[in-house]
Amino acid sequence: MVKQRSPIAVEGYPFIALFAFITLIFALLKWGIFALPFLLLTLFTVYFFRDPERCIPEDEHAVVAPADGRIVFCGEVVDARYGAEPTFKVSIFMSVFNVHVNRAPCSGTIISKFYNPGDFLNAALDKASLTNEQSGLLMQTSTGSKVLFIQIAGLIARRIISYPNVGDFLARGERYGLIRFGSRVDIYLPQDADVIVRLGDNVTAGETVVGYLK
Repeated sequence: MVKQRSPIAVEGYPFIALFAFITLIFALLKWGIFALPFLLLTLFTVYFFRDPERCIPEDEHAVVAPADGRIVFCGEVVDARYGAEPTFKVSIFMSVFNVHVNRAPCSGTIISKFYNPGDFLNAALDKASLTNEQSGLLMQTSTGSKVLFIQIAGLIARRIISYPNVGDFLARGERYGLIRFGSRVDIYLPQDADVIVRLGDNVTAGETVVGYLK
């Protein structure tokens, strides 16, 4: 996995370099009418791929938000990807203005990984959980709890990046991937987890505690 210590996600470098190069060419040609839009696009791309450091809670039972954004679903469901038993799902919608680097919600070992191609519906819609392109990781904690977290593409997202493989260990708050240009992350917790976030809450990846495992 990529261990990043940069204020800008490495996945953004090619885009930033491309737009900056085009800006420079237009500026050298003194075509300011074209240079300005690409300068603004370059600055926005730097902003979009920002990757600030986060203060990770030390409580070993804490589950932190895997993404920045707004809670658009919070409730009990049954989903075969988690198992036959009921689970508590929390969905976080990321707009293009949120940080898009995703972080591990808790510490544990990845026991399953999947990728499904699909549609590119508005990620704020709950049916996006089933129909949109997505990449999921199922984690088992040291206490035996299962936590599933799924990156879901949105209207203009066209690239889901997920570094871990089965057998990898992730620490709480560790960077594990990113989704480009608007998306959503769903997290599934055991039914007996103490979930403390509510619909409409704004959360910060790696810092906001979503709930606590028993």
